[in-house]
Amino acid sequence: MSKPRTIAVIVGSLRKESFSRKLAKAIAAVSPANLKFDFVDIGELAHFNQDLEATPPQPWIDFRNRVKAANAVLFVTPEYNRGIPGVLKNAIDVGSRPYGSSVWNGKPAAVVSNSPGTIGGFGAYHQLRQSLVFLNMPTVNQPETYIGGIGTLFDANGELINAATGEFLKGFAQTFADGIERHLG
Repeated sequence: MSKPRTIAVIVGSLRKESFSRKLAKAIAAVSPANLKFDFVDIGELAHFNQDLEATPPQPWIDFRNRVKAANAVLFVTPEYNRGIPGVLKNAIDVGSRPYGSSVWNGKPAAVVSNSPGTIGGFGAYHQLRQSLVFLNMPTVNQPETYIGGIGTLFDANGELINAATGEFLKGFAQTFADGIERHLG
């Protein structure tokens, strides 16, 4: 049995009933039992401003501590205008500071993007991956996880109703778990 691992889940959408949140919950539901998912809220993070570092806002401190305590990070994000939502970029910036104390450094990560369209958030996925390379986060490279047609995959209760997507997510979750173990040992 693999060691218990805590996964910080960063959802790139603030909407309570967001497809990204539903998708993240669906991934957690089909993941190996040793993975514990901690949904880390990013909605209360003040816009990054280096002037605030002298006395960081409490939400920054809480956010950094929760990510720091995690073994790995799962990013689940919609695509806004062919890129990542501003709130997600802000969370990445808050976690990467102060310089030399990034909470992201060396943490295994995975990216899942989604869109109501058929491309599945391709632009957001790759934009986020670019930042993760700079942040020194080893990521799951395959499968590339873009989920298109997201608006048709859940019922009124937020439950995944597409069996093929469920199987795909289960395989993705196992690949992520295996990558975490390879990296952390």
